[in-house]
Amino acid sequence: MLGLSGASWAHGTMEVPINRTYSCFKEGAESPKTAACQAAKQAGGVQAMYDWNGINQNPPGDNHQSVVPDGTLCAGGQDKFKGFNLARADWPATNIVPDANGNFEFIYNASAPHATKYFKFYVTKNGWNPSQPLKWSDLEPAPFATYNGTPPLDANKRYHMTMKLPTGKTGQHIIFNVWKRADSEEAFYSCSDVKFSDDGTPPPPPVANPWKEVGSVIAHENLPDKSSVTLRIFDSHGRDVESYKVDLTAATGQAANWPYELGVKVNAASQIGRIGVISNKQRTVTIAPVRSATANRVWINERYSGYQYQIDIKKGGGVTPPVPGDEWREGVAYTAGQVISYQGRRYRCLQPHTAWAGAGWTPSTQPALWAPI
Repeated sequence: MLGLSGASWAHGTMEVPINRTYSCFKEGAESPKTAACQAAKQAGGVQAMYDWNGINQNPPGDNHQSVVPDGTLCAGGQDKFKGFNLARADWPATNIVPDANGNFEFIYNASAPHATKYFKFYVTKNGWNPSQPLKWSDLEPAPFATYNGTPPLDANKRYHMTMKLPTGKTGQHIIFNVWKRADSEEAFYSCSDVKFSDDGTPPPPPVANPWKEVGSVIAHENLPDKSSVTLRIFDSHGRDVESYKVDLTAATGQAANWPYELGVKVNAASQIGRIGVISNKQRTVTIAPVRSATANRVWINERYSGYQYQIDIKKGGGVTPPVPGDEWREGVAYTAGQVISYQGRRYRCLQPHTAWAGAGWTPSTQPALWAPI
């Protein structure tokens, strides 16, 4: 186990807009909520969802097509991820709204960062056929944006890249991303399902959009009567600055309802955060919650750079930790893919190991062993 205190492998995927595999993982690998993710599980099993940050190959040079054949782009050419190549029109999609300069902040979850040669962003052509698995010829021939070198990395191991969005796109598309390392041939591939406008009409000119997506609201289960959910917002130093609590009944505690109830409360009171789905109609950017267990996102106003959030759940008279799972303990043998909780955060095991007593291999200090989720 020598050398495990450092990041020995590069792993990651697109988080904003969210990668197809990572989105299904966040729904719950064992029991995903949406029909598309359920079909992916049936086709390829649950392990692919646990391995959301490992959609990779080793292409010679930049010849990605040599290792990722047509029809397998969303799986990165790996059979393990074949469920995410399924040609379906109902993959959950993220609404894309540019700022006044036509830019969008992409966020890449680099669970094990590495020196980067480039990030390349491709988009599907107008008129592409979602009833067929994605092919290279379905993408515009040139990337609409390229980030050369290693982007800024925040304290939570997220790369941030503000890039120009493609013009002339409406409706549902796929943004296909390639992350190529600078210190090896390894590359990672990502499919993000997006909507460039809500209604298929030509998009209006870019307008001022101060909101940045920072995460998702996923309701994994119905909450019983007398439960509550609370959104807490922290400043860049981790201090609580806002808190919004919603008390629930058996009806409002349904998985499709409580994210909506929380969003109504937050959006009416907060200057910092929003919960919901973003849209741009009549040159006005709006964020409104919807009744869904999976569709709502969390947004932070750009004036509050570095602010984070947490959703706490109190379940019918007893507290449900905000990050469910078995608590990490020394002396326990862990398996790859196992999910645990440690100091209020949730982690997934990257490789099998035993947390020997006294070794100090805690999830927060061992990025080669554990990835925050």
